[in-house]
This record gives sequence, C-alpha cells and structure tokens, in this order.
Amino acid sequence: MNLPIYYYLLGTPLGVLGLIRWGTWLVRRIPAVVYQPVINDHRLPLSIVVPVYQEDPQILATAIESWLANDVEEVILVIDASDTSSQDVAARYPVTVLITDVPGKRDALRRGWRAARTELVALVDSDTIWADDVAVEVAKPFADPRIGGVGTRQSVYGSTGFLARITDMFLDHRYFDENAAQSVLGKAVSCLSGRTAVYRRELLLEIEDDFMNETFWGVRSLSGDDKRLTTLILERGHLTYLQRSAEVWSTFPDRWRTFFRQRLRWARNTWRSDLRALSRPWVWRHPFLAYTMIDKGVSSFTLLLGPIAMGVALATQSWVFAGVLLLWWQVSRAAKLAPHIRRRPSSFFFVLGYVAVSWVMAIIKITALLTIRKQAWLTRQVAVENGEVVRTAQPTEALGDEHDNVIPLRKAAA
Repeated sequence: MNLPIYYYLLGTPLGVLGLIRWGTWLVRRIPAVVYQPVINDHRLPLSIVVPVYQEDPQILATAIESWLANDVEEVILVIDASDTSSQDVAARYPVTVLITDVPGKRDALRRGWRAARTELVALVDSDTIWADDVAVEVAKPFADPRIGGVGTRQSVYGSTGFLARITDMFLDHRYFDENAAQSVLGKAVSCLSGRTAVYRRELLLEIEDDFMNETFWGVRSLSGDDKRLTTLILERGHLTYLQRSAEVWSTFPDRWRTFFRQRLRWARNTWRSDLRALSRPWVWRHPFLAYTMIDKGVSSFTLLLGPIAMGVALATQSWVFAGVLLLWWQVSRAAKLAPHIRRRPSSFFFVLGYVAVSWVMAIIKITALLTIRKQAWLTRQVAVENGEVVRTAQPTEALGDEHDNVIPLRKAAA
C-alpha cells in the first residue's frame, strides 16, 4: 500500500523517538521490577516534626491521631502564630506545640528538629495521614549505617474527581518506577517527598546552615525544602532509600488553578536542584541518579512532539495516522502504568486523560525553566522580597482550594 509522503515524514521521526523513549524507560523499569522494601527487625525511636500553617482542622486532627497511633516518641507541631485554629486542634492531643512568628516552612522545620530528642526525625506535612505501621517500616533501612534518609509511598487521600485520579496515577508511577529504580541502582533517591521523609537527626543538624541559606543565582530559595534536604544528604556521601511498605496518604488539589500553581512551584524546584547537582562532582558518583535527572529534563521537551504530530495529522486529515497514534498512546501508557492499573483497574479508562495532563505538565516544566529565578510559594502567604522570606497579602482563593470537596477521611482510609 502506497502511503502519502507526509505519513513517513510524521511517522518515522516519531517512531524513532518512541523507541528511544521506550529504551530510556526500560532502563528504569527493569531494576524497578526487582525492588524490595527492606525487611528486618531494626527499630529506632522516632520523633515527628510537622510545620502547620492554616491546615483544615478535620484533616489535622485525623493526621495527629494517625501519628500517635504509631507509638512514636513525640509529635512536635510547629504552628504559625496566626493559626489559632490549628493551635486549638493541637491542644486536644498529647503533642508538643511550638509557636512561631517567623514566616516560611524551612525555619519551622529547623525549629522542630532542634527540639527533637530522638535519633530519627520524620519531617511530615500537616495534611498527611499515616498507616499504622509507618514508624516501624521507615526505621528498617537505617540498619545500614550509610542510609541518611528514607522516603515513603504516597497515595491520594480525601480528594475525589478527575485530578485526584490522575494524581494517583502519577504517584504510583513515581513510586513503582523512578524511585524504586533509584533505590535498587545506587540507593540514591533524588527527592524524599516532604509529605513524609525520615532522616538521622545528627545529619539534619549538620546540614541546617546550608539548608537555611540556600540561594539560586543570587536569589534566596523559599520552597523546595524536600529536594534540598535530600540533595544535601547525598552530597555529603550518605544514601537515600524508598521504603515502599511505609504508606501515607495526603490531600492534593482538585481544582486546576491550584494544581497549576503547585506543579509550577515543584517544577522550578526540580530544575534548580537538578541543574545545580549536575554541575557538581558528587552526582556523578551516582550515575543512575544523574541519568534520571537528565532524562527527566529532556522528556519535558520530547513529550510535546506527540501532540504536535497529532495536530498535524488532524490538520491534514490523516485519520489513519491519528487513530494509530491515539491507540499507541492508550496501549503504551497503560503498559507503563501497569502497577497502578493492577491496583485500580478502572484507571485504564483514564489513560488518555493521563497522557493529556502529561502534556500540560510538560508545558508547566518549560515555563518553570524560563522563570527559574522566580521565588514564590504560589498557594501560601509567603514570598521572597529583597532577599528575605516575608508574609504577603491575603492569598487568593487558591489557599482554600486544596481542601475543598474532601470526603470524610476515615472512610477514605478504608
């Protein structure tokens, strides 16, 4: 069958790119398949440190109860002075409360780990609910004295709707693919998510000056604390590991405006951290980590070639090509999301939505690269002005978006 020449002009480079991208994915996927969480009887006392700022009272109460149910040594809440609602919630529980009038999450984290009394410190977001065995599971990798930090597996908690389903797919892809492979090949996870990350306290005290005084191209860094902490641990020769058997749940945005802002902030943080790391010798001692950083940056651009090809196909009425491309996206992405689809089979019907959101995120990542020096939290009343972290004016409605339409948390856990 003789096909028009534009079929070859579109299909050949796209097919070659597809083979390359599949190859780069298999480099991650093969080691990820053999990943196993650490299994042993190692246990160390654990303190939980939680910066709290205008958290939903119901979510905070449920989170506190889940942490206390883990029989940890202490729960330390560092609550902003303006947040009287969270202070009232905390007063109902046997927790330590530190009131701070210093804006910004980093100072709150530092106050918390300085106050902690245990060898291990879990840095936890105030909307994160733990399974009953998290404290037991996260201690196990620390049997290896080289391990400086341990991450957990996250799932979406409370939120419902399209964005929640897509976010759940992205999370499973992260923890069953990238982070699992990084744990197997080098024990160097690129980012221990701030939702729940556990560190040796002595290391936190050692790196706190670098953590608090981070700058990028002369601008003081405001966000990206989880990425920065992970990098500082790795930079000093320690290792990081994903303990996927430790599962936590967090709320995520269910409105597009908040989703865009959150992803833009995360993308800027990732670009800053990865570009800086790739310019330093330490990262090349972890070749697979360096590989994943480069691959993630490149994919921000190659992802957009797909929708461009589809646009050309539709404009030229190349219906067969468009149909084949659509079918390929459905089948190929479903294969890459197999661990998630096994857990939630109905997600198979969200695969094309996942693909579309991936394109949106690629645009966000490119925008983040072009505005990489801009420091703003975007969904909180904090910003960097004249080199200092300051409170800003009353936030937009995005501040409340993250907890809108939240279903009862105890039911969601079931």
